[in-house]
Amino acid sequence: MTGPGRRLAAVAAALVVVPLLAACGSAPPAARPTASGSTPASPGIPQGTPISGSSLVPAADVSMPAPGKLTRPMLSADVLVFSSRTLTPQVRQRIAHTKGVVAAEPFAMAQFYYHENEVTYGAVDPATFRRFTLAGTGETTEVWDRVAGGEIAINPALGHRIQDQQGYVRMGGGHDSPVVHVGAYAQLFDPRISSMNLDAVVNARWAQRLGMVTDNALLLSTGTAAPRGVVKRIRPITRGTASLQILGPNFDIHAVQTAILTGQSVASAVGTFNYTANANGTVNPDPAWVAAYIRTANVPILGPVTCNKKMLPQLVDALTEIQQRGLARYINPQQYGGCFVPRYIAGTHTLSNHAFGLAIDLNVPENQRGTAGQMNRTVVAIFEKWGFTWGGTWHYTDPMHFELNRLVRAG
Repeated sequence: MTGPGRRLAAVAAALVVVPLLAACGSAPPAARPTASGSTPASPGIPQGTPISGSSLVPAADVSMPAPGKLTRPMLSADVLVFSSRTLTPQVRQRIAHTKGVVAAEPFAMAQFYYHENEVTYGAVDPATFRRFTLAGTGETTEVWDRVAGGEIAINPALGHRIQDQQGYVRMGGGHDSPVVHVGAYAQLFDPRISSMNLDAVVNARWAQRLGMVTDNALLLSTGTAAPRGVVKRIRPITRGTASLQILGPNFDIHAVQTAILTGQSVASAVGTFNYTANANGTVNPDPAWVAAYIRTANVPILGPVTCNKKMLPQLVDALTEIQQRGLARYINPQQYGGCFVPRYIAGTHTLSNHAFGLAIDLNVPENQRGTAGQMNRTVVAIFEKWGFTWGGTWHYTDPMHFELNRLVRAG
């Protein structure tokens, strides 16, 4: 078969030289590959590993039948339909039967933050979603058997950066975020030929556990048909309730994007929003979301700040205690770096936690990224008491940065 989509798929296959690693090197014995390189079907999540403050889910609760060897041909991933709400069966069916759509794969998609890394992930059917991924990944049976068994397949560089010593990924910045064991390091899409921004996948049974909106995304293959024409025919079906992204090599900053935060105690409290991007890296959140969640208020030490309304009470409590304990001199209001700053992380197309108004930067000049910084440790402890995480303890430090990771009762 010829056409732009198929040519891209062929290029993706050629880019895979070595099969991707099928198992995390730190996995317990029950989840390791055998000497022959095969992996036990549906290995599940290793039991008994203590994860402080997190929920370790029994394997039986999230495992699915292992899909085994791929028997159907790979597909190109040409268009992403993404909404903050579930795409109804009627909408999905109409899209699937639109002229030019060869295949349509529903799944759940959301984001969480870990150490200021925005991680976009999907809860998918391992047996069918694999056909849309990079050829070397889709054809590696062990990857999808691991996902079916309840583990996560994650981009190698990101996985090594955010997993703990037991090989678990905390699915959010919150102390109570669920944890998932790394079963495979896998590049899902090649950024040189696709703007599909998906860092990791778990199986569909995880969606409810992770607080995801089910079936809010649809991945389309258009075969020999031009994706632009297909998008034009789909747009009246979605009626403005979903973003439509052509997954070419160039990111379309004019397309409407959707941010859905999951994986922490504050996630459900801050809402979801659509946004458009600007060439300078800033973004334009939906004005209705901004009106509902973003507030400007006078707080101790700093004066007026603009933040998410869910964060402001705890910020006030932290700064009040700092002031009452005679530590206000350790925060310079002239070096305040902002709270609600709708933008991408520099050099990326991933949202900063500042875009949600859930982070604040203090004493910026003397607390640059990658340094130990000069933040007073008692000030840090007070912020942590009031539900904040400090970036100074991260693998790549950000000592100016405090972000909300749990809701606590004020007073």
